[in-house]
Amino acid sequence: MKTIAIKIHEAWLITLSAGFMSSTESKRKLFDFSDILFRHFTWIERELIKSGKSYNYDRDTIPIKVEKLTLLINNIVQRLGQIDLQLMGVEHTLGERISSDIKYITNTIIHLPDENITAFDMNRKYKDFDLNDEATDALTLFLFEESYKEYELIMTYNYLKAHSDNASLNSVFQILVDESFYHLKRFGDMMGEMGILGVPRTIHPDIYQIESIKNFLLAGIDEEIAAKEECRKLSESVASGSKELAKFFDFINAQESYHIALMKDALLHYMDRVNE
Repeated sequence: MKTIAIKIHEAWLITLSAGFMSSTESKRKLFDFSDILFRHFTWIERELIKSGKSYNYDRDTIPIKVEKLTLLINNIVQRLGQIDLQLMGVEHTLGERISSDIKYITNTIIHLPDENITAFDMNRKYKDFDLNDEATDALTLFLFEESYKEYELIMTYNYLKAHSDNASLNSVFQILVDESFYHLKRFGDMMGEMGILGVPRTIHPDIYQIESIKNFLLAGIDEEIAAKEECRKLSESVASGSKELAKFFDFINAQESYHIALMKDALLHYMDRVNE
């Protein structure tokens, strides 16, 4: 099951990346299927935990640079086929569910229309916004850093949720996973349009295998405060070239405020339980 978890992790990321590359209705389908694959990943993770097996989120490098979408689609189909062949060792009902999903996903994506891919051409233009070089550099750096951060947060909150029996904490962790997915998809879409798309680097286990929930939440609050400041500065940087883009980062900034409140609430619940 460890191997299956790794392979599904990789298939999820490559399908998500294909969604970032698409500029047609295929994007929605690829995002939907990437969401399903992520759920598969969490279900396999749950089986690993139930069986008492240690695991981490290590994975192989994922090559996604293609000129035609069908090349990546073919890669995804091959990966899903390999996963399907390995499901014999998975609990019967779960294995059947994943296998059924894989067959449907495969049959659907092989019929998606081909597209020329510009997600790697380094054009660094977003829509028709007239950003100067300084604003473009700031946006580029922000997207690289924040797309990795959101991926890291998804995996970290997911890992903590998988290993916690605290309903209050888990509710917060799930909200934060969902929020990070939204941010990752928006930032990934922007990177694809700007020709700077990449796959987030692998996360070191020390990041998500947390020894102190208290210290993690305190550090997380500080990180969210720092993220708010980065959003504020970026909003100011792009405002002269695009009021629309500036408002988007103000919108993200406001969401970070709620994340801080959630983490403070989670910290209170955690400390109350520790002190019982």
